[in-house]
Amino acid sequence: MVTLVTDRTVAGGIDALLEKVARAAGDGALSIVQMRENDLPDAEQFAIARGLREATAGTALLFINDSVSIAQAVGADGVHLAEASRSIASARERAGSALYIGRSVHSADAAAAESAGADFVHLGPIHATPSHPDAAPAGVRLIADAASAGSPPIVAVGGIDAANAAEAVAAGASGVAVIREVLEAADPARAAGALRRAVDAAWARRQGASA
Repeated sequence: MVTLVTDRTVAGGIDALLEKVARAAGDGALSIVQMRENDLPDAEQFAIARGLREATAGTALLFINDSVSIAQAVGADGVHLAEASRSIASARERAGSALYIGRSVHSADAAAAESAGADFVHLGPIHATPSHPDAAPAGVRLIADAASAGSPPIVAVGGIDAANAAEAVAAGASGVAVIREVLEAADPARAAGALRRAVDAAWARRQGASA
């Protein structure tokens, strides 16, 4: 699983974001595009979400941060909740079984205890990241601890790139999520493809080792 989390400021604006997402998703390298533009008014979020739905149609799932209503309105596939946002139970009651639900967490205990009912969790930061400059990177040990504690499927976040993605999968992650690795790349499609190949190869090695 490879997730691209959006950030219009990193991409160079909304138009550039939509273009880069379309290029990165075009070859099927992305599993999920997660819209994280929830600092904007709802009307602007809705417009971006519609553009992202067009850019990902037939190639990647689309998740919307925090807003079940926007996700439903644009025909998204899921909603992603911050650790401090609404409960999973509340989102599930609103969305029913029509939407997948992800949750961001920052500790192994939260991954196991607070995320009951989530389809997966984003866990990190694993490495240093400009997105959370004040958060100490936990390293891949956090992934192993969460996996052993009974977490839902784990998506590693924070400073992930094609060079270190395999380490996260080997530690127990089912996938990775990135922002800059793709949105700052000169060729977003090539960057997404390299990341997907690294994750798939690491997953194959892990499955082979457990067989």
